[in-house]
Amino acid sequence: MTEYKLDIPAQIDYARRWAFSHNPRFYNFEHLGGDCTNFVSQCILAGGAVMNYTRDTGWYYNSLRDRAAAWTGVEFFYRFMVNNKSTGPFGELVPVYAAAPGDVIQLGDGIGYYHSLFVIDVKEGVPYIAAHTYPAFDRPLTSYHYEQLRCIRIIGARRW
Repeated sequence: MTEYKLDIPAQIDYARRWAFSHNPRFYNFEHLGGDCTNFVSQCILAGGAVMNYTRDTGWYYNSLRDRAAAWTGVEFFYRFMVNNKSTGPFGELVPVYAAAPGDVIQLGDGIGYYHSLFVIDVKEGVPYIAAHTYPAFDRPLTSYHYEQLRCIRIIGARRW
């Protein structure tokens, strides 16, 4: 198995292109719980990540009815990224003050995490993000309301 870095400029270009519209290749989940993690997954894929087709626990998208929960679900995405030892992207938790372009920030409340944001830049220590559900590009994290957050550093991806 080979580990490799993802192309962060390609991810940011993708985020810029699709932040305020929807790539027709992917279903728009805005009315099915939100499109945020779907958009983040697309950004990661655009950087060269390969999909992990492991049924139930992988990270992949073929269609609305043929996709992994980790592709669109906030908690499933987190569990896949920080625990993946196989094919596809993988990451680790880092402090939010260490956020960098290509990372994923998830917002939470007292119950759990509910929103995924893609980091495109950091200016004077503030992460700036791109997102769906509530479309955004170059929006400061400081403009969001949340009780807790976590930052997932996407280290790279693996392929056979």
